[in-house]
Amino acid sequence: MKELSRAQIRDLMGEVLKNQGKALPADDAADLREVGFRSLDFSELALRVEDATGEELNFDAPGLRRIATVGDVLDFLVELQRQ
Repeated sequence: MKELSRAQIRDLMGEVLKNQGKALPADDAADLREVGFRSLDFSELALRVEDATGEELNFDAPGLRRIATVGDVLDFLVELQRQ
């Protein structure tokens, strides 16, 4: 399995936002609501990670509820790849 780095996932996240005319802030502490990153965007990002790695990501709703910042998304997806 090919594992993506945090920086690579961040780039993919930037692409998801760019397609909507939004910009990914430089600060990983930025709140997702302020950025305009929604659950549908998270799903698109997860699919892009799956496509890039060739592996399915398995996650549950309780884990998603703790995600509030750009950094939380990145940390979550990096950790999922290691499971």
